[in-house]
Amino acid sequence: MSDRRPGPVRPEAINADVAARLEEVAHLLHQQEANPFRVQAWRGAADAIRTLQQPVNVLFQLEGLEGLDRIPGIGPVTARAVRDLVLTGRLPMLGRLRGDGGRSSVLASVPGVGRVLAERVHETLGIETLEELETAAHDGRLASVPGFGAKRIQGIRDALASRLGQWRQRGAPARGATPPVEELLSVDAEYRDKAERGVLRTIAPRRFNPRHEAWLPVLHTRRGDRHYTALFSNTARAHELGRTHDWVVLYHDGADGERSSTVVTAHRGALAGRRVVRGRELECEHAERTEEAGSGAAAR
Repeated sequence: MSDRRPGPVRPEAINADVAARLEEVAHLLHQQEANPFRVQAWRGAADAIRTLQQPVNVLFQLEGLEGLDRIPGIGPVTARAVRDLVLTGRLPMLGRLRGDGGRSSVLASVPGVGRVLAERVHETLGIETLEELETAAHDGRLASVPGFGAKRIQGIRDALASRLGQWRQRGAPARGATPPVEELLSVDAEYRDKAERGVLRTIAPRRFNPRHEAWLPVLHTRRGDRHYTALFSNTARAHELGRTHDWVVLYHDGADGERSSTVVTAHRGALAGRRVVRGRELECEHAERTEEAGSGAAAR
């Protein structure tokens, strides 16, 4: 099944279509040995939508995200997934579990961006969502990416203001607390250790994989209330630089919605040779100093 609905969908078929996507998420999580409670949460959500007495898109139009969250068997994470399917016809998490990747395709759909520039934005700034793209268009970071002049950026701002308007009216999640770098680095260490020992399930990414080999290890793990999915980066830039087994992308679906971080090996500065969270190097350096100070105090 494609992750995009082709053309108009009959109201009576929408619930079955959304339920099938949720059920596939549950199936893939089970195959990839995710937490059984997480698997059951997605399976229960699929059952809840399948037996819903009204079209889920109508419920969302009337009551927004809160209405979805009130459905028995639906939780905050699965409610956002249903919302995404209703509004965009896409569920990025499903594509990732399938090995589709292609988060930049969402960026490419914005007028003035396109696939080439979307890849460039993703590789340069680590941006994967429309909200992050809008922020970068306003705070000056997008102007630092080759190909984005003032006129193009203004067009992107206007397009996103219109496109994200309905999303915000219907309950886009507020950005919550950012995971501490220590937590992200611990997930990265767990992933690389298990990948090296060959104990993780692997998937066959569709991009840059002409032989369809199942080479990409997937880790599902948890830290507190955050569920993490970790994978090596399968982007064009990672392949170009030979970093496909160094760059690790961490996705988490905590209380504030899905976010992502990339952990890499630093090649310069005080942390050269150490693992750092891209874009949060100063925090990593501070955490490193704090750990060293603690170790020194314990030794004394």
